[in-house]
Amino acid sequence: MGSTDVFTPEKRSAVMRRVKGKDTTPELAVRRILRTTGIGYRLGGAGLPGRPDVVMKGRRTVVFVHGCFWHGHDCPRGSRKPKANAAYWIAKIDRNRARDAANAEALQALGWRVVTVWECAMKAPDCPDRLLAAVRDQAAAVSISSASP
Repeated sequence: MGSTDVFTPEKRSAVMRRVKGKDTTPELAVRRILRTTGIGYRLGGAGLPGRPDVVMKGRRTVVFVHGCFWHGHDCPRGSRKPKANAAYWIAKIDRNRARDAANAEALQALGWRVVTVWECAMKAPDCPDRLLAAVRDQAAAVSISSASP
C-alpha cells in the first residue's frame, strides 16, 4: 500500500477482508421484513442486469439494497467526500451511480419493477411499512430513502 495508509499491509488486508459484498446487515433486514410478511423471494438475481439483491419473480419485482456512501446517495453519509485518494473514490462512486441507473433502466425495459432501499432508510421506524408498500405498488421504480415522505 502507499505511504499514506495508516495501517500496515497486513492490517489493511484484514480490514478489507471484512468488507462484505453480500448478506450485509441492511440486506438481511430487508429479507427478514419480506419473510415475516410471507412474501416469497430468491437471492442473487443471476442473469438479470445488476444482479439484484432480492428477486420476486411472480411479482416481476427486484430489490436493490444500496449502501449510501458506495452508491452516492444524497443523504449526509452518501454525500460525504473521501479525503484519502479522493479522485479515485469520487470517480468510483460516479461509475457506481451510472451503473445503477443503467441497470434499473435495463430491468424496467425487461418488464421488472425496481425497488431501491437505501441504507439510511433502514433506521426509520416506518421502513418495513414503506418497503412492503413499495413491493406491492405498481410503479416501475421506487426508491426508499430517509428523504422519502
